[in-house]
Amino acid sequence: MRGFLFFCLALFAGTLPLSALTDPELLRKVDSLASYMDTDFSAEYTIVQDRPGQGRSTTVAGVFRRDSIETYVIVILQPPISRGEGYLKQGKTLWIYDPESRRFNTTSSSERFQNTNARNSDFTRSTLADDYKIVGGEDASLGRFKCRVLSLEAVSADVTYPGMKIWVSEDGLVRKTEDYSLSGQLLRTSAIPDYYQIGNRFIPRRMLFVDALRGATINGKFVNEQTQISINKPSFGKVADSTYSKTFLETVNK
Repeated sequence: MRGFLFFCLALFAGTLPLSALTDPELLRKVDSLASYMDTDFSAEYTIVQDRPGQGRSTTVAGVFRRDSIETYVIVILQPPISRGEGYLKQGKTLWIYDPESRRFNTTSSSERFQNTNARNSDFTRSTLADDYKIVGGEDASLGRFKCRVLSLEAVSADVTYPGMKIWVSEDGLVRKTEDYSLSGQLLRTSAIPDYYQIGNRFIPRRMLFVDALRGATINGKFVNEQTQISINKPSFGKVADSTYSKTFLETVNK
C-alpha cells in the first residue's frame, strides 16, 4: 500500500507546477525523478579525481541498477590496476569484491568510492523523503535556475550525512546539494548542472563533488579536492538477473 501511495503521489505531483507543490510533495517528486522503479538502469561512469598538488586520476566503471529491489552492481573497468574490483548492493548490505584475493568484504554506503569525493550512496536511488525531515524552505536563484531550497535533517541512521540542503529547480531536478555533519559543519558541496532526458526519465550528465575539508594550499590559497563524474551510454534496457550477484563479479573479467 505504501508503494502504491508513493506512486500515486509521484504521478500526481508530476502534473502540477512546482509552485503548487508543498515542500514534502516536492521532496517526493525529487525522489521519483531520481529513481527508476519500473526498469533497470545501466551506464558507464567516468570518475575524475583532482587532488591539489598530487595530480589527477581517472576511474571508469560500469554501473547497473535495479531500484525496485534496492540493488546495484558496479564493476571497475579502468585503471588496469583496479580492473575487476566490484560492488554489490542488496538492500542495506553492500559488498566490495577484490579480484586478487577473490574475497568479498562488507563496506558502508557512506564510505568513499575508490577513495574519491564521491560516496557509495551516490550511486543508488534517491530516498530523501524517507530519510530526512524538512526543517526549512526558501526560494532562491542558482545561476539560470529558479530554485526551491530545502533544508533537511536526518531521521534515519543509515544516511551518509546528518544534514543536507538541496536546490531544486522548477522542473523538480536537484541542481546543487550541501552536505553537513551533525554539528552543522559543511562537509561537501555537489552540483548537477545538466541532465539527459530519455522519455520521462532524467539522468545526470555530470556530477561535481567538492570536498569542503580536504585539499591543499597552493601558492598561498587553499584548493579543495574535487571529483567529477560523467555518465555516458545511459540505458533503460533489461539487465540479466544474473548480473546482480556475487557470481557475476567473480566471473565478469575471466
